[in-house]
Amino acid sequence: MRAALRAGLVLRTGLVLRAGLVLRAGLVLALALVLALDVAPVVPARAAAPVIATGGFARIKDVASLKGVRDNQIVGYGLVTGLQGTGDTLRNAQFTEQSLQSMLDRMGINVRDARLRTRNVAAVMVTADLPPYVGAGSRIDVTVTSLGDATSLRGGTLLMTPLSGGDGDVYAAAQGPLAVSGFSAQGQAEQLTQGVPTAGRIPNGALIEREVPGAFRDLPELVFELKNPDFKTATMVADAINAYAIGRFRRRIASPRDQRSVVLQRPRDMVLPRLVAEIGDLTIQPDVPARVVVDQRTGTVVIGRNVQISTVAVTHGNLTVRVTETPEVSQPAPFSNGQTTVVPRTEVAAREEQGRLAVLGGSDLQTLVRGLNQVGLKPTDIIAILQAVKTAGALQAELVVQ
Repeated sequence: MRAALRAGLVLRTGLVLRAGLVLRAGLVLALALVLALDVAPVVPARAAAPVIATGGFARIKDVASLKGVRDNQIVGYGLVTGLQGTGDTLRNAQFTEQSLQSMLDRMGINVRDARLRTRNVAAVMVTADLPPYVGAGSRIDVTVTSLGDATSLRGGTLLMTPLSGGDGDVYAAAQGPLAVSGFSAQGQAEQLTQGVPTAGRIPNGALIEREVPGAFRDLPELVFELKNPDFKTATMVADAINAYAIGRFRRRIASPRDQRSVVLQRPRDMVLPRLVAEIGDLTIQPDVPARVVVDQRTGTVVIGRNVQISTVAVTHGNLTVRVTETPEVSQPAPFSNGQTTVVPRTEVAAREEQGRLAVLGGSDLQTLVRGLNQVGLKPTDIIAILQAVKTAGALQAELVVQ
């Protein structure tokens, strides 16, 4: 019996030893594979993908614009023809009649002594934005709006209209069929209007005739102007540009001038459009001011990320007063000299809702919103509470009431 047990122990020990040898052999093989991978030739990596701004980050081109690179507004007066009886009434809109007569006179048609009664013409204003550094021959979109008493511009065509800038020079000419999204239909007893049928657009409807003087290379200096001025954001923009410039030019090229602008020094060994393009793709996390915007007309409340409220106790309840008039008729007895009179009966009831005392306060936006939701208030009540908290000095933010 003892011999059998000893044989069993020896057999099991042998199995364990063999298993250990196999395990060690596997470890040695795996280590050899790792070493082989380490000494393998290194394959050149591909170019790094551009960084996508996430988590509150934004590109410099989205928070700032280059000073001097802007649109120019142009405007003109013209006529829209081809309307289906929805144009201006010439008797009421005399400027439409005068414009129509002047246009026909230039075409050799004398209608000065005639009384025009057409309803297919409407006087309009044509507006457009002239992009920076746009060349002659390019096309831009225009917006057409009615001036007179026309009911709809659908189906009309704008005649050639010169568009002038603030200096009085003509920079473009607009012409073409209108695209109107709104419509209007009416009968003898009802009228249906959807959208704005007296305004429309002409895609690529204006042809550029003259270029705006100046070129990008003629800018006196490169200045990025922030769309939301802030000292911290301007400093972050300058730091991001300098970090890029040190790796590219071995020197700093940006410095904040004030809370609105960041000035750049022009590198001599780089094309300016490429420099502006690469700087525009740099990402920063702009600083957001602590601000609460309240619109009392629509009940909209917008709370910024950095808004904080010092710990305060708030209770809010509504007082409802109901006045009900139920007059009664007092009828005199038969065969009496009395008169029938109306006796007033007034019931006044006051009901005050039970208010709940809640503690508001928090260091972040989530805590503040959670506290307001726990109170269970309507938008108008939230507006009243925010105004009261601001008066108490516990709202550490700017309150903007629209």
